[in-house]
Amino acid sequence: MRDRTLRVHRLGRMEYGAALAIQKETERAVQEGRQPDTLLLLEHPHTFTLGRGATRARVLATQDALDERGITIFETNRGGKVTYHGLGQIVGYPVINLSPDREDVHRYVRDLEEVLIRTLADFGIESFRIKGLTGVHTSAGKVAAIGVHIARWVTTHGFALNVNTDLSFFNLIIACEGEPVTSMRKLLNREVDMREVEDRIVSRFAEVFEMTLERSVEAETVAG
Repeated sequence: MRDRTLRVHRLGRMEYGAALAIQKETERAVQEGRQPDTLLLLEHPHTFTLGRGATRARVLATQDALDERGITIFETNRGGKVTYHGLGQIVGYPVINLSPDREDVHRYVRDLEEVLIRTLADFGIESFRIKGLTGVHTSAGKVAAIGVHIARWVTTHGFALNVNTDLSFFNLIIACEGEPVTSMRKLLNREVDMREVEDRIVSRFAEVFEMTLERSVEAETVAG
């Protein structure tokens, strides 16, 4: 097994198209060995993304309603159907090389779920997988969606964790398999510090994927 280093970039709030461009640039750098495995963490303005299994019919809102609420739509090459990205949600785009020792798509998705399950446990939230479905669920509904793309064993796209998310936006789509959704704020009945959740995601990601954080990232996380 090769030694793995994880670089973390916290990009803040970023429009989906701009984040996609950074993903593609990072993907090339990781594929060519110019950059270590990288986790991008950010927050999007209101966006619906359509995965490879989605059609526009799964967006229930009219164009006028979308315009009124400031929602943009993007078609993507990730797996899955339709999901919502927006304020109060932490989106993670791992751009990591699964070769040679982790070349297993199903294992990768289960590992992402494990990262989020452990993160939620750090906040006292019990979550779990549901056989046949992708993502992380709680007794009150789905709290995190996952949709990935893998090319030459380098990953893009990733996960979206509802932290302080306005869940009413999910009423405008048939999300994933149509299951109910929830958020950390709803489950804990309080506003949750986004930076604190990011810190736990970084720690749990390095743990599950058996990576060492870059020294500068470790210092930033401790300082934060």
